Amino acid sequence: MAEAHRRGPELTGTWRLVRLAGRRDRILLPVWLVVLLGLLAGSMASIAALYPTEADRLQYAQLAATNLVARAFDGLMSGTSLGAVVMTEVFTVLALLTGIMSLQAVVRHTRLEEETGRAELVDAAVVGRHARLVAAVVVALVANLVLAIGTALVLIAAGLPTAGSVLAGLALAGVSGTFAAVAAVTAQVVGSARGANGLGGLVLGVAFLLRALGDALGTVEPSGVEVVSAWPSWLSPIGWGQQVRPFGGDQTGPLVLFLGAVAALLVASFVLASHRDHGAGLRAERPGPARASRALTSPAGLAWRLQRGALRGWTLGLAVLAAAFGGIADEVEELLETSDELVALLGEGAAGDVLLDLYAAFMFALLGLAVAAYLVQALLRVRIEEAGYRAEPVLATPVSRARYLGAHVGLAAAGAGVILVVLGLVSGTVAGLVTGAWGARFGDWVLAAVVQFPAVLVIGGVVVAVVGWLPRFAVPLGWAVLVASLILGQFGALFELPQPVLNLSPFTHVPPAPAEDVRALPLLVLLAVATTLTVAGFLGFRRRDLTT
Repeated sequence: MAEAHRRGPELTGTWRLVRLAGRRDRILLPVWLVVLLGLLAGSMASIAALYPTEADRLQYAQLAATNLVARAFDGLMSGTSLGAVVMTEVFTVLALLTGIMSLQAVVRHTRLEEETGRAELVDAAVVGRHARLVAAVVVALVANLVLAIGTALVLIAAGLPTAGSVLAGLALAGVSGTFAAVAAVTAQVVGSARGANGLGGLVLGVAFLLRALGDALGTVEPSGVEVVSAWPSWLSPIGWGQQVRPFGGDQTGPLVLFLGAVAALLVASFVLASHRDHGAGLRAERPGPARASRALTSPAGLAWRLQRGALRGWTLGLAVLAAAFGGIADEVEELLETSDELVALLGEGAAGDVLLDLYAAFMFALLGLAVAAYLVQALLRVRIEEAGYRAEPVLATPVSRARYLGAHVGLAAAGAGVILVVLGLVSGTVAGLVTGAWGARFGDWVLAAVVQFPAVLVIGGVVVAVVGWLPRFAVPLGWAVLVASLILGQFGALFELPQPVLNLSPFTHVPPAPAEDVRALPLLVLLAVATTLTVAGFLGFRRRDLTT
């Protein structure tokens, strides 16, 4: 009977799996959508206030179109309308975030299900071979459709033209849908959820770099307010989204590229899924050595083995980003002129060294959040090991729960500290090279990196506390706290949120070094909060049962 079923329709049971995946994501995906649409609405309101007149937008467009750094970071300019300015300022950021949302959603319902063993139970029922993959993609694409509709409604409610608003939503959903299809492929290639997400993230990063290179190498139209991208942008889904040019030409042609890419990637994923074994990826896992290292006989050695890959990847990727931030240190004043929004973030009336110090403080606040993302990922490894039944055999040996959790927490926190120091050294070195100010500049930028550490530890403390007391919700809550800190710490002032709300983000309390003197009290308070949360997490982990 089972064999006969295997020869049956390959999509049997898809609708039921769609409902199951939707139920499992009934909190996580709506939170993603609310955050993304809230970020768009807040940015829309702040940009409208910063550029109220045509003259303001003309000045912005001329400078943004001619500044290579602005084009690389923000994207191409498509005119002087308010909608065009909004798309330049927010589209790239939203595209990256939506891409991450889709990547994680598809991998979560495909590769992660196989890795944890749940997929085997589902496949034992009346379920076709490709049903789980189709269900995961359908859930992601439905979320993207809701995103497109929500984006259009937000922009229309702000008074922007309907046609451009609809195209903006479709462009954003197109980018997100393309990376959902990318995840469908990576889930077949790599044998672990972490590897599939990592490979998908690499594709997303390459897409961003291709778009940035294409826009930086592009040419400015005679109008002085429009940019024609070079060919690398056309190799990137993010670049395709920008080429739609909502509110600046309303081009529908690039949308066809999304349809073609999604269709081709999905077909490839089905073909690849038909040529691999259940639970395995097409890329064979490297067999380990015949004998384990002596380091693996301790919880710390095991934790290092589990975390070292992520630490290397995050350190390398963020070091490149820090070098880029340091490389534009001599163009800060010109970059500031291209965005009144940056003026509001950095401070009015800044100039010269003061401006550069404010720039360093702002950029290291962003890098601090990125390091906090590494810490969240590293600490959630404890929960992943528990859910995958791998923690229980370790704890069955003479290893206490406190020692096991302490090894993971200690190494993750140390890794975060190392990354911050590396970022300070790299950016300070590059900034010293381009500005010629080696003396104070180097030490100041290292200091600006290091002072982020207490706030990063607070985010980590929240994750440890959730893992200890609410393990089933550890993953969504851990990432939700990070996203909330990003919005409150970096965009809260632009959204004109009350100060008590802004204070909920630990990064709000970090002294903006080197623009201001570092006061010890806020940092000590953050360390105390982080310690309290961590201790609470240890107590919860010791008292509760191991769960799946």
